[in-house]
Amino acid sequence: MPLVAHVIHRLDVGGMENGLVNLINHMPPGSYRHAIICMTEYTDFGQRIRRNDVTLHGLYKREGKDLRVHLKLRRLFKALNPEIVHTRNLATLEAQVTAALSGIRARVHGEHGWDVGDLDGARGKNRLMRRLVRPLVGQYIALSRQQMGYLSDIIGVAPGRLSHVCNGVDTQRFSPPPPDRQSPLPEGFAPEGSLVIGAVMRIQAVKAPEDLARAFIALKDLVPDQFPRLRLVVVGDGPLRESVRGMLHAAGVAEQAWLPGARDDVPELMGAMDLFVLPSLAEGICNTILEAMACGLPVIATDVGGNPDLVQPGESGTLIPAADPETLARTLADYVNDAGRRAREGEAARERAVAQFSMEAMVRGYMDVYARVLAEQRAAA
Repeated sequence: MPLVAHVIHRLDVGGMENGLVNLINHMPPGSYRHAIICMTEYTDFGQRIRRNDVTLHGLYKREGKDLRVHLKLRRLFKALNPEIVHTRNLATLEAQVTAALSGIRARVHGEHGWDVGDLDGARGKNRLMRRLVRPLVGQYIALSRQQMGYLSDIIGVAPGRLSHVCNGVDTQRFSPPPPDRQSPLPEGFAPEGSLVIGAVMRIQAVKAPEDLARAFIALKDLVPDQFPRLRLVVVGDGPLRESVRGMLHAAGVAEQAWLPGARDDVPELMGAMDLFVLPSLAEGICNTILEAMACGLPVIATDVGGNPDLVQPGESGTLIPAADPETLARTLADYVNDAGRRAREGEAARERAVAQFSMEAMVRGYMDVYARVLAEQRAAA
C-alpha cells in the first residue's frame, strides 16, 4: 500500500483536521497507508483516528521562520519514504519544497480556507509564495468554487492540475435526533418550549463569534416577547471564548447562554438545537455546516468562501453579509417567529446533505487525485 504523508500545521480541533480524520477513517482498507506530520504538534484529537496503522509526528516548529524544522522534515521524509506528500493550506506550502528536495515525486496541495490576516488571498506576499511553489505541486485540491477560481485565475494553476473535492459528512452519525432522545444540555437550561440557537466553531476572530453574541443580545429588543425562551449554545474553544462570555454577562443574558468549550458529543448537541448559525469572515467548505444540515437544522451563514456551495438561500437556510451583526439579528428574529420555515428548511438541508455531500464521494475524490499523481510519477520514471 502506498504511504501518504499528510503535512499539516497542528492536529487539534478544527474543520480541516476533522476532514483529514474523516478521510483516513473512511478510506477503504488496503488502499493507502497514512502518516500525519505536524509542523508544530499534535493533541489528543488524534484519538479520533480509528485505524491503528496511522503514525503521528510532531516537528515542534518555532514561531516565525524556523529553517531547522525543514531539516527535521527532510530526515522524516527519508525515514518514512512516502509515495505521496499532501500539504494543506498556506502554512505548510513550503513543505512542498522540502518534499521535492527529498526526491518525493508525487506531491499534492490542498486549499481548505483562508487566514484571518488574508481573508481572500489578496495579500501580495502570500500570492507570491503560492506562485513560486506552484511548479512543484503535481495536483491541487480546492474545497470550494471560490478557491477553484482563485487558484486558476490568480495563481495560474492549469485546469488539468486542479480538482474540486468537497468535504463529506457522515449522515448516519449526524442525523435528526429520535423523539425520545435525552438532551445533552445542562439540566434546567432549556426547559420545554425553549428555542436553541446553536453554533459549533473554533472561537477565534475569523469565525466572528462576537458578532453572534451581539446579534443574540439584540434579540432582546427585536423579539422582546420571544426572548425569554431563547437560548444560545456556542460549542468550541478558542482565544475569544472569555470575551464572548463577558459580552453576554455584561448584557445580562449570560443565564440564557452556554459555552461548554470543546466537546466530543457534537452530534447529540446539534440534536438539541433548533437553528444553526455560522457568522465567519472567511471559510473553505465548513464541516460544521454540513454536520448541521445532516442533523436537519436550517443554517444561517455568511456569504463567504464555500458557504454558498452548501447553503441554498430560501430552501435550506439563509446567507447574510459577513461582519454585519445587525443583519444577523434581524435574520434570527425572522426564524424565531416562523416555526414552519425552520421545519421546512431543516428537512431540505438534511435531504441535500444526504444527496450531495456523502463521505463516499469525498473519499472517492481524494483517491482519484492520489491515483493521478502516482500514475504521473510512474510515467515520468
